[in-house]
Amino acid sequence: MSRMTQVREIVLMNLRSIPDRLAASLVIVVGIAGVVGVMVALLSMSSGLEQTLGGTGRDDQVVITRGGTQGELASFLAIGSATLIKQDPGIARGTDGLPAASGETIVITEVPRPGQRSGANVSLRGIEPGGFALREGFRITEGRRFRPGVLELMVGKGAVEQFAGLEIGNTLRFRGASWTIVGHFESGGAYDSELWSDRETVQGAFGRAGVSSVLAQLRSLEAFDALKTRLTTDPQLDVDVRRQRDFFSGQSGNLTTIIGSLAGIVATIMAFGATFGALNTMYSAVSARTQEIGTLRALGFGALPVIASVMAEALLLSLAGGLMGATIAYLLFNGYAVSTLGGSFTQIAFQFAVTPGLVALGVGLALLIGFIGGLAPAIRAARLPVTAALRGG
Repeated sequence: MSRMTQVREIVLMNLRSIPDRLAASLVIVVGIAGVVGVMVALLSMSSGLEQTLGGTGRDDQVVITRGGTQGELASFLAIGSATLIKQDPGIARGTDGLPAASGETIVITEVPRPGQRSGANVSLRGIEPGGFALREGFRITEGRRFRPGVLELMVGKGAVEQFAGLEIGNTLRFRGASWTIVGHFESGGAYDSELWSDRETVQGAFGRAGVSSVLAQLRSLEAFDALKTRLTTDPQLDVDVRRQRDFFSGQSGNLTTIIGSLAGIVATIMAFGATFGALNTMYSAVSARTQEIGTLRALGFGALPVIASVMAEALLLSLAGGLMGATIAYLLFNGYAVSTLGGSFTQIAFQFAVTPGLVALGVGLALLIGFIGGLAPAIRAARLPVTAALRGG
């Protein structure tokens, strides 16, 4: 009998006997499922946040803020500076000949969560009329746009889902005045977590003399470097110029790193436990099969088929646990909507995203645990003397 035939026969025989050791086998499956499920669930939070903020960004648009600031909330540009920025030749012009740019003011407001009296920080963005056209995916899902000069609000889809009292027709109290909600919108990405109103109205109500940022459309992708050089070296300005995609990616960087590190620590601790569980179970399986292994060795089966049979069982059980854990994480968390504090200390609404890459990562971790947990018992089984194995160990 060839070596490959020996491997095939002993592996199939071993796998067919798994139901006889069902309780012990489930220890491996459930333990690894727990590791993979927790890791994938945590990383899906980071993945969803990255998709939300990354989905906001475009390479052909730029965000200009005051030099040295990390976000829009801490930034301030005088109206004169914003006007000067808009005149740069690298910025596209609309059909009306005006710059395709929007000076925007960001302030923090409070909106209650469902069932709570205390408010959560939410961004109120004052935008110019041209700001709508700059959001490629913008669409009104219900109601209408706010009117300039009137205390009216539009609310993003994510904010509507996460916070209370944002239905059309409701009013919110900011700075001693009542603001009426007149529309809901969807634009994709982080903007869906915000409230929008007329820029000048927001400036007047909150006592802001300038804007937080300027969002502008580039004439072309290649115009970025020259525009950045002109604006950052202009002695009248003190600004940072970033592509919109890079700007929003930077907003998520620290948080996603923290989440990823937490997932790694938790998964590592749980993986140690699952590995020891797999080791114990596979050692028990080998001990229960010592006479069977001895008989096979006496019939001429080599060490390699014995190792292969034990490793095949460990990897199969690990694969089952990995797929189970990833499936549970997908069913429970994929698309689950939450909100968390973003880089500007305001809430960002997003959905957990269990991606194929995360599933592959989870299954890979499961197979690694199975490999480590099965290797030592497999080697022990192969080295077991035939006479000792026939006597039962």
